[in-house]
Amino acid sequence: MTESDPRRRRDPSSISRARRYTPRGRTVREAASASSEDNRARENGARDREAARRERNRAAETGPAQQDEAADLAAKRRREAAARSRERRQRDTGTVPDEPRTPRPASRAAATRRGAAKSEPLRRNGTARPTAPRRTGTVGAQRRGAKPTGPVPVRPLPRLPKLGRPARRLRMASAFVMILLVVSGTRLIQLQVTDSAVYAAEAMNQRLTTEPLPAERGAILDRNGNRLAYSVESNYIAVDPVLLKGDPAELAARLASLLGRTASELEPLLATDETAQGDPIRFAYLQRGVNLSIGDQIREMEDPGLIIGNDERRVVPGHDLAANVIGFTGQEGTGLGGLEAAYDDWLRGTDGEVSYERSQQSGLPIPGAFYREEEAIPGKDIQLTLDADVQYQVQRILEATVTEHDAEFGSALVMEVGSGEMLAMASTPTYDAANPFAVDDEEAYRDYATQATVDPGSIHKAIVFAAALEEGCIEADGTMAVSQSINKGGEQYTDGYHHGDAVLSLAGIIAQSSNVGTIQLADCIGKEKLYEYQLAFGLGEPSGVGIAGEAAGILQPPEQWSGTSYGSVPIGHEGTATIMQMAAVYAAIANDGVYVQPSLVSHKIDADGEVVANDQEQETRRVVSTETAQDLQYLLQAPIVDETGTGRGAQLENYHLAGKTGTGGLVVDGEYAPGNVTSFVGFAPAEDPQYVVAVSVYVPDGGGGGSTTGQAFKEINEFALGYFGVRPAAEPPPVFDVWG
Repeated sequence: MTESDPRRRRDPSSISRARRYTPRGRTVREAASASSEDNRARENGARDREAARRERNRAAETGPAQQDEAADLAAKRRREAAARSRERRQRDTGTVPDEPRTPRPASRAAATRRGAAKSEPLRRNGTARPTAPRRTGTVGAQRRGAKPTGPVPVRPLPRLPKLGRPARRLRMASAFVMILLVVSGTRLIQLQVTDSAVYAAEAMNQRLTTEPLPAERGAILDRNGNRLAYSVESNYIAVDPVLLKGDPAELAARLASLLGRTASELEPLLATDETAQGDPIRFAYLQRGVNLSIGDQIREMEDPGLIIGNDERRVVPGHDLAANVIGFTGQEGTGLGGLEAAYDDWLRGTDGEVSYERSQQSGLPIPGAFYREEEAIPGKDIQLTLDADVQYQVQRILEATVTEHDAEFGSALVMEVGSGEMLAMASTPTYDAANPFAVDDEEAYRDYATQATVDPGSIHKAIVFAAALEEGCIEADGTMAVSQSINKGGEQYTDGYHHGDAVLSLAGIIAQSSNVGTIQLADCIGKEKLYEYQLAFGLGEPSGVGIAGEAAGILQPPEQWSGTSYGSVPIGHEGTATIMQMAAVYAAIANDGVYVQPSLVSHKIDADGEVVANDQEQETRRVVSTETAQDLQYLLQAPIVDETGTGRGAQLENYHLAGKTGTGGLVVDGEYAPGNVTSFVGFAPAEDPQYVVAVSVYVPDGGGGGSTTGQAFKEINEFALGYFGVRPAAEPPPVFDVWG
């Protein structure tokens, strides 16, 4: 290797210093440690360069063999210098191993050569320069005066803390921010796009309040246009528990006296703000139909949870006047009895509603917010055939009769003969239809004229007389032998008027209400024919007058007759009927033999005030001939005008009345109750019948038809004939020959 070879010109110490350089700043301690190491490196590098020059000079003076040996020695030194440089770099970068690497031992010859080389350095011109021998070993060993025993150990630097990585932190922060933005954006999209309608609807529901607009219920008018029941403006009081500010218990105590309800009833309505399913309660009625003044008082409480809305209240100016016929309505405005129930669909109309947004603080409507109103469709009116004045008088007379005879209940009615229209229908006990729930017994709601069925008794005999005349069993002026009693099916039937075995005219049989004579006429007719006449006169089915819950009564068909039926059925037993049905029977006789279905509703009136024809056609049919009917009209005066008649107490001075008394029984739980159901049914004036009057009362202590109801029958006829302007009779009453 020549001197011009680049490898010989390379300075190992300079390369080591270059590798050791780092641009990173050092601390003071690191700089001091690095300075000490650099000094040692420079010293070692200077020694190495000096030894190399000596070797080159020695090699120039020696032969080829020595030159090769010198070259090997120089190469080894270069390797050792390179190893030291690597160790320095490792120390600088903190990768120094815990134990320094021990260099492989050199051969003794190499050590000798190294010693010789070190002892004889060469100059640049190839001549040897004598040098003083130098000690080898570490600097520290020289300072301590110890002999070197091997390679200088490298003390590792203390492990430095691991430095941060800004790029990694930046990437992690960026990733976190991106994830946060994605999640936020997704949630915003969900709120604004996917679920926006749901949240908007929930918000709307929290502000939205829907209140009913009750439809005005139609009025019930009498035949002259007088209002028997109608509706007036009022308030309803409701609660929105969600907006309620006051204490429920305190509010309930304050509202109780105003609304007429107990605090224990109101407090649960005020305190319950959600249903059993968890849905919020935004509207609940506290009371309906309260006076406007009460609504103003509650409005002054200024609680946003209390709602005062427009309502209507049912007014019945006559209170108990025809109450059992008119019926009543409930809190929700629905008909619950009488005509209010029967014509509820026509009277009620259709409720509307209003929906608007309310402030959560004040409870007032939000101006310009959502508002929707469905107008209520008012109900329509019905006009009855009743006359309020006649109704009042009939009801007064009936109540006096019931009170006088200690009767349990009673009914009375007035019917127009030709049309079948009811002019009055009274029942007692009754109730105040303006305050219908203040009753002790629900029996007060019953209309006894159409819903109470009793044994008709002797008033049923008119059907037997009409059938006997129509079938030719007897002539109007005919006679027949009538014994005092007769046996049918082992049962003895006896006449109430003692006549012994006598011959009686048909007028006498009717006047004395002979049970035996009536049974003998029924035997002539036959049970099948009698049953046909009973059906033709309207027994066994409701009259259809228009009252909800009208009874049909019980009519025994011929195949179900027993032995006693031949005696019981003709005289009005073993079957039941209402006083309305029996009034229709006498109306058919008074109408020259034509049955006309009773009616209570004259016509309907629509919302525009136009008359609407009744959609139910009134049934009419002929039952007996005109001749038979007129003969019976004459004969039915006998019970009133004849000395032996059962209804002499009903005779009027200026009018001729026709009618028949009856004494029947009341069946309760399958057995006859004590006492009698006494009745009187007839028409006036007898020569030209205009009105049918029927009176019936149940007297637990007993009594006869004429003695109990005769006075009431007389008074009702007297008022009706005078009220409607019927001319008094011009002729005296007829005289009947009751004995044959």
